Amino acid sequence: MSGMSERSGTSERSGIPGEGLVKGLAVTLKTMTRRSTTQQYPDVAPELPPRSRGVIALLEENCTVCMLCARECPDWCIYIDSHKEEMAVPGAARPRQRNVLDRFDIDFSLCMYCGICIEVCPFDALYWSPEFEYAEYDIKDLLHDKEHLGEWMGTVPPPPAHDPNGEPAKEVSVAARKAASPAARPAVPPAGEGEGGA
Repeated sequence: MSGMSERSGTSERSGIPGEGLVKGLAVTLKTMTRRSTTQQYPDVAPELPPRSRGVIALLEENCTVCMLCARECPDWCIYIDSHKEEMAVPGAARPRQRNVLDRFDIDFSLCMYCGICIEVCPFDALYWSPEFEYAEYDIKDLLHDKEHLGEWMGTVPPPPAHDPNGEPAKEVSVAARKAASPAARPAVPPAGEGEGGA
């Protein structure tokens, strides 16, 4: 009995035959009367969000070859080679060693643009550039070397301004705390002391 009542209830709710078709055509007609907002991409540049992810740029002088970006990359698309050089430091007993970057390649045919490499870089050597027009006819040309990655640095936008109501940078707050601590203030002798006494 309940099955019969359910079927009869649905037939009553369906209403006029073809009502759904009319509603669909109404949406189509309403859309047809609106002005098109399609951007003609090759002729008109798209308006991208300010921090959009396009290509990864490399600031080579900041790279210390710590390999964090290559180790954390889930796609293993970053290839780094380096060698050690000795440099004499004035006043030091022996020369110091530093890493010199020989190769820094990113294979954009493998990259999934997660941004982990940029986040983990402790020395701000990697940046997002909003440039996205670097398609190639050959997939092998999507392997960008350090010179090619360095060319993208000119397109990296400046960082956004700090929020005046936001939390200050850690360095600023630590410096303010040190300046406010009593140990940082010079000791001032009480009045009357330090003068040629009675």
